[in-house]
Amino acid sequence: MKKTLICGVFMVICSIPYSISTGNAATGTDKGAPDLVLKSTIDKAKPEKPAYFPHAAHQARLECKNCHHGKTAEGKRLSYTEGQKIEKCESCHNSKAGMHEKLASFKNAAHTLCQGCHRKNNPDLVKCVVCHKK
Repeated sequence: MKKTLICGVFMVICSIPYSISTGNAATGTDKGAPDLVLKSTIDKAKPEKPAYFPHAAHQARLECKNCHHGKTAEGKRLSYTEGQKIEKCESCHNSKAGMHEKLASFKNAAHTLCQGCHRKNNPDLVKCVVCHKK
C-alpha cells in the first residue's frame, strides 16, 4: 500500500512539468504549434529530410480525427476523441513496431496519410518539395 501511494505521488509530480510546459495538454485545449517540423527521432539509421507541416492551416479545414488517432491495448487503431492525449506518431509507427510496410515507419505512415489526402483534394500538393523544403 505504501509503495503504491509513493509511486502514485511520484507519477503526479513527474507529470506536473509536462502539463505546465505544454499549456493545457491535459485538458485537450492545447491545439499544438501552428507550424511543425516533422522528423524521425527513433529510426535514425537513414535520416530523412524533415517535413515542414502547416498545422494551423490544416486545423482550419479539418477535424483532429482526420489525422490523429490512438491505439487500443491490443495495438489496434483507436479513433481520436476530443481531449485525447496526442502521442508522437513514431511512438507506434517505427521499424520496431512490426506493422504493415505502408505504416511501419513514421515516413511511410505520413506519406500514406498526407499523400492520400492530397491526391484526393489537391494533387498539386503531392510533390516532394511541398513538404521537404530545400
